[in-house]
Amino acid sequence: METKKIGIYAGLGVLALFLVIYVGTALSFRSDCVSLEAAVKAQYDQNKNNYDNMWKSFREQSQVTSMYADDLKKLFDGAMEGRYGENGSQAVIQFIHEHNPQLAPEVYTQLQRSIAAGRASFMADQQQLIDKKRQYEVVLNSNRAAFVNVWFRFPHIDLSKYNIVTSDRTEDSFRRGRDEPVQLR
Repeated sequence: METKKIGIYAGLGVLALFLVIYVGTALSFRSDCVSLEAAVKAQYDQNKNNYDNMWKSFREQSQVTSMYADDLKKLFDGAMEGRYGENGSQAVIQFIHEHNPQLAPEVYTQLQRSIAAGRASFMADQQQLIDKKRQYEVVLNSNRAAFVNVWFRFPHIDLSKYNIVTSDRTEDSFRRGRDEPVQLR
């Protein structure tokens, strides 16, 4: 009789241990999924934030460049009229020898740098979103998920709504499996 009781207690102990391990694994899986879904959503919002900031910055800087060019033109026109009168001077050599205002190339160089930096920052955010989605898909397809996801039914978000931003050219190139070199001129 004692041996029978020990066998029953041992069986119940193994069953209880299995149940504790299963519940612990299930709760850990759920926590991982909830955390990864929140990370995907937050990274997507960060991508929108970065993209919006990048384009606003480009527009604002290009407005400054345009304002600078307009102001320079006004200055130049005012200088020419002040020097030569309303009808200007007939002395072409005089115009060539005098110092006239010039549009500084640094204005455009700064805009180019900002575009390059903004694009690099946005690409880094896009890479993080890709990686967070990858991590989540790995968890969803893990062995642990096969045993415990029957209770939780993850994913709870539609991952296709959290895609990276691309261009029509990129989508077309990947659809066709081909791309052409960039024509600079």
